[in-house]
Amino acid sequence: MTAKTAKLNSPTNDPRLVVFVVYPDVVLLDLVGPLQVFSHAPDPLTQRNGYECVVVSIDGGLIETNTVVSIPSEPISCLLNRSVHTLVVVGGDGAIPGMRDPKLVAAIKVLGERAQRVCSVCSGALVLAATGLLDGRRAVTHWEDCRMLADEFPKVQVELDPIFVKDGRVWTSAGITAGIDMSLAIVSEDLGRDSALSMARSMVAQMVRSGGQSQYSPALGRQVSDGLGRFEALHAWMSENLGAELSVGSLASKAGMSARNFARVYSKVMGKTPAKAVEAMRIERAQDLLETSSKSLKQIATLSGFKEEDRMRCAFLRVLRVTPSEYRQNFRSA
Repeated sequence: MTAKTAKLNSPTNDPRLVVFVVYPDVVLLDLVGPLQVFSHAPDPLTQRNGYECVVVSIDGGLIETNTVVSIPSEPISCLLNRSVHTLVVVGGDGAIPGMRDPKLVAAIKVLGERAQRVCSVCSGALVLAATGLLDGRRAVTHWEDCRMLADEFPKVQVELDPIFVKDGRVWTSAGITAGIDMSLAIVSEDLGRDSALSMARSMVAQMVRSGGQSQYSPALGRQVSDGLGRFEALHAWMSENLGAELSVGSLASKAGMSARNFARVYSKVMGKTPAKAVEAMRIERAQDLLETSSKSLKQIATLSGFKEEDRMRCAFLRVLRVTPSEYRQNFRSA
């Protein structure tokens, strides 16, 4: 255990102060999802709430969200003499003007440099990146904002797929509900897995997910990429025949195209090679079986088309950054 981890996990008589930074036009769920987690996470050592939460803005007062609900906030100046445990920068459409607001960026930078942990939810990563606190670090944001994050802040190592990323004391999460996943993972680190699972059950969350899992729905992603439905019938057939030898030649034949032309057109339309598409569908099938069945890993490897357990494990590690066993354990635990 590192000194920083020990510090984060050390018992204390005082709840850990979690500060949420908001600004006009934030996404309401970006705030209230993590806020709900931290407001009720039980500390097994004290038998009471493990966190104290405060919502702040530059000047305090009511802050408009992207809904009809406005939220009250305290001025950031109220924290001048407080020790901040976890700082969370909330996301929303207001993140773009927010990242160009010198007063907001400077205030977050001061808080971030003092905080033990710094986080962002969704497009809040844009505001956090403007402070320089993400420079040289791996980070993620909502998939729609990844390109802007990379273009505006080239010193940030933007990852396109994970639901959240932890790089040292800095955590960033993908779109909206991924903020809940990140918050549960933080609770697990601070207070233990039982506390995180207790909150997941209370919130009727499906599982305590690891950050390496994808923020994309694979099926939805295929439909979005293939807007005209050119490969819709092929994808349906692939899904029903994952155990078959799905080579470029066999897929091209099914699509009524030459192998060379199929590989070129498919990659252009779908944004990935046929081989990567097959692997993604097999991983998707394996995930479903791990979540819903008690079949052995060997059986699941066969049913999902990997045939061998080692091949399935390598694919999971490469794409999801968890093993099949870890994936099953995370889902079953919740």
